[in-house]
Amino acid sequence: MADFRLAAEPRTEFGKGSARRLRRAGRIPAVLYGHGQDTVHLSLPGREFAAALRNGGGNALLTIVLDGKEQLALTKAVQRDALTRLHEHADLLVVRRGEKTTVEVPIVIVGEPAPDTIPNHQLNTVAIEADATKLPDSIEADITGRTAGQGITAGELVLPAGSTLVTDPDALVIGFLGAPTAEALEAELAEAEAGAGIEKEEAGTEETAAAAEGEESGAEGGSGSADES
Repeated sequence: MADFRLAAEPRTEFGKGSARRLRRAGRIPAVLYGHGQDTVHLSLPGREFAAALRNGGGNALLTIVLDGKEQLALTKAVQRDALTRLHEHADLLVVRRGEKTTVEVPIVIVGEPAPDTIPNHQLNTVAIEADATKLPDSIEADITGRTAGQGITAGELVLPAGSTLVTDPDALVIGFLGAPTAEALEAELAEAEAGAGIEKEEAGTEETAAAAEGEESGAEGGSGSADES
């Protein structure tokens, strides 16, 4: 697992205005907490932080260098701009070498299922407990040769040595469905077209009835006018 060093700077100003100034300067507001220490407000170099997450994943191990001291940390939460997707704020958790921590790890699909079989993804991540300095970037799920009706549960995933599964072992990660046949697709299309025809016919009947009702109302109205005159 790669270790990414980030030169942090203490943060003494707060609020939206201060945060915007930091981001304009290419830095990201962040907080560092854990192991009973007071929460530390700091800023991180934006480009280097983004590179760490891009290359090391969401569980990248960070070495935060602040005032000449180094602390290991994991990213617990990251806020991003909804439009630009740029990082706006980060929460960092202090960790120690050799200690266990629980994290969500992405599942990566490898292999191809049997012909005419469609994977049905149920979980994108699983929670594991592992050494904070040996967290995997991802966990592979091999779907080679799987057929319709089969499934892969969390308990069947191969975890890195020293890791423990936290997610329910019986939780379904991927199910497998049979691909529809040409006959089934044609039948489904015919059913949809028939349904559309019925709806169109009903709509036409309603329009005809409404028109007839309008004509009757007009005729009654005309008779009334003649009597009054």
